[in-house]
Amino acid sequence: MPTVLRSGTYRFHFYSDEGKEPPHVHVETPEGECKFWLEPVRLAGNKGVNPFVLRNIERLVYQNKQMLLEKYNDYHRYSK
Repeated sequence: MPTVLRSGTYRFHFYSDEGKEPPHVHVETPEGECKFWLEPVRLAGNKGVNPFVLRNIERLVYQNKQMLLEKYNDYHRYSK
């Protein structure tokens, strides 16, 4: 479960057993965890993260989309 980005209290990471899903990133926060699809960027799941925090995370996903896609593809290419 590599950390690919940290921003404040948010930790962006992948799980190794999810390479068959479309590109996405999990984000751990003090409140819970959420998941965003990367193409197109949209919320895929949420466990306890409030809407204000979700909007901040979504903005970060948009800002870092290219890097997150590259890391996702690299990670899942080598973790098979």
